[in-house]
Amino acid sequence: MFRRLILQWTSVRVESGFRPLAEPVRLATGFWWNGVSYERSQKDARMDQRVRRISEPAYWREVRWVVLAAVTIGIVGAVPCAAVIAAIVVCASTTSASAGIGVCLLVVGLSIAPWTWRLVVPLARRWLAPAADEKSPADWKTQRADLSAAHDAEIRRIERDLHDGAQARLVAVGLDLAAAERLVKADPERAEAMLKAAREGTRASLNELRDLVRGVYPPVLVERGLVPAIRAAALDGPLDVTVTGDDGLRLPSPLAAALFFATGELLTNVTKHAHTDHAAVTIASDTEFVTITVRDTGAGGASPRPGSGLDGIRRRLDVFDAVLDIHSPVGGPTTITVRMPCASF
Repeated sequence: MFRRLILQWTSVRVESGFRPLAEPVRLATGFWWNGVSYERSQKDARMDQRVRRISEPAYWREVRWVVLAAVTIGIVGAVPCAAVIAAIVVCASTTSASAGIGVCLLVVGLSIAPWTWRLVVPLARRWLAPAADEKSPADWKTQRADLSAAHDAEIRRIERDLHDGAQARLVAVGLDLAAAERLVKADPERAEAMLKAAREGTRASLNELRDLVRGVYPPVLVERGLVPAIRAAALDGPLDVTVTGDDGLRLPSPLAAALFFATGELLTNVTKHAHTDHAAVTIASDTEFVTITVRDTGAGGASPRPGSGLDGIRRRLDVFDAVLDIHSPVGGPTTITVRMPCASF
């Protein structure tokens, strides 16, 4: 309301700074995606959006402004009101001079009323407009589009892996079991061989499903935390990776998952492009930020070119207001730092 009044009276637009809300979308799984999280119903998805608004800086600017506006607008509005009241009092007198003064005061009071709103503009900009280092609504829309695209690509990857891997194996297991059932009396040896093949197919399907689950959200991340999860993932790779950090560090699930997968992608880049056998990962945290540093002594020259792997990591981390800093001179060494705020989560 205050923004509309300021725009109407002064022609000055004050940006809100609120993140634009995404329309909840129902997925094939039955859950609702609201641009940030999965919920069981559309109502829950919208409620989650409203609850998350409380943590936005724009919300608390609005709360502070409600208190300040009551005082400011009261003072600003008192000026023309006082002129109008004075005009009425003077006009009520019997002399013509007093009537003339009253008319003048009335005209002045009504004339300066719109201009007094201009005194509110600096305060409104100070308390309502987003800070210079905050993202604009256009930035939020871009980030939401990036997140939705990444989310859609991940869903399609999971669907493809299930269709081409575990589903195909389970269909084969079903066929083997059906054939074994028909042959169990006529040809027991062949039926036994088919049952063994079905058992192996079941074991392979379970392994593929476990790998798929680890790719969505690694169980070790839930059970032991970020640092042990990165250390365990590094053991499965070809690099000799030294991981340093507090094993007791616990973060909200979205942050932990984003940092885990970002670190994994950075180590994959080292494997592909750095031409080195060793890397070091350091995880540090304080009350406001979590910082992950990946160092290698390889060829260097890493750059977040548009469409590159590093650019993709940066765009995905942007959703969390994280900063990806890259120092990679040609010839090495390369130091890549991820700095993610965690105080608001």
